[in-house]
Amino acid sequence: MKKLFYIGVLLLLVFEVANVYFIMPMPGSQQMRSIDVAYFLYRWRWAFRLVLGAMILVSVRAAWRAPDRRKWLVPASLVVVAGAAYAANFLMAADHMFLPPSVVSMQPAPLNKVKTDRLVVGIDVNGEARAYPIRFLGYHHQVRDIVAGKPVLVSYCTVCRTGRVFVPAVDGQPETFRLVGMDHFNAMFEDKTTGSWWRQANGEAIAGPKKGEFLAEIPSEQVTLKEWLSLHPSSLILQADASARDEYAKDYAFEKGTSRKKLTGTDTISWRPKAWVVGIALNGRSKAYDWNRLRREKIVNDDVGGQPIVLALASDSTSFFAFERPAPSMRFTLRADSLVANGKAYAFTGLGDGVALKPVFASQEFWHSWREFHPGTTTY
Repeated sequence: MKKLFYIGVLLLLVFEVANVYFIMPMPGSQQMRSIDVAYFLYRWRWAFRLVLGAMILVSVRAAWRAPDRRKWLVPASLVVVAGAAYAANFLMAADHMFLPPSVVSMQPAPLNKVKTDRLVVGIDVNGEARAYPIRFLGYHHQVRDIVAGKPVLVSYCTVCRTGRVFVPAVDGQPETFRLVGMDHFNAMFEDKTTGSWWRQANGEAIAGPKKGEFLAEIPSEQVTLKEWLSLHPSSLILQADASARDEYAKDYAFEKGTSRKKLTGTDTISWRPKAWVVGIALNGRSKAYDWNRLRREKIVNDDVGGQPIVLALASDSTSFFAFERPAPSMRFTLRADSLVANGKAYAFTGLGDGVALKPVFASQEFWHSWREFHPGTTTY
């Protein structure tokens, strides 16, 4: 019975560590194909705790009464396993470390307090424009809002540098999500109804009853707030949440790529894991464009999946836009902050001379993220 006590303590300790190891950025954990193991441990966590707790409970008296001088190991073991359980379920729980805003405050430009050189994730839903500063999204990971009468889930993962906006619904029904951890360095959300785990980078359910399904994505753009307001002057802008003010980045290091932190820092040399790329996926194909090269060339006429596209960088060298080219022979150049082809100019909204270019969703992210979630990607 004494051995049973220590076996139970050891197994419970291993379980609590394993329950967070596979879904948090620990040494080696994010390189493994272990999401199914992680989900199994998580979904059956109370069964594991009940069985192992029962082993400890029925044998604790025998362990304490054992005729040796090391009785102190019994309370010490219980303290260690209790501490590990507390750390795993509270201190290291993703939804305890990063909280959604307590209040979503959206203000028009005249009342805005966000500096206009900050990066934002911008959306336009049926003519209603909203901008969500990455500085805030980077901490919250998700912000729920109502735009043009429709609910939206604006998300961001600083470890992948991925901004995505989704319709927060599963099977056509409104859904709520919580941050549960990460897989291959990308944030994962768990829906309340089915308990499925959804990948932030593409909205795919990677574990649980909805595995293989996708959340509907809403097109978005990553630009400076100044550029966004020049294109959408009536846009509302997300303001800082007073309760999280101390959690927000105090500088521009992440946004400008000057950070060298292990998880969120940037590689300045092209095609290294943490180097920036702009990724485009069309017609079942994907392609990555080196950010350093884009900053040199400013504009790229190319094709992805057989679709001619144009990718352009604004004069701020930060904001970027992508559109379908109506024809392969129609090649664009840049003039100030306009696209020009065949003597006609198009704004970065895609509008020009009564004609609208069709926008293409383009994502700036770390190279390791794009190649992981687009395994067949080519490079420009």
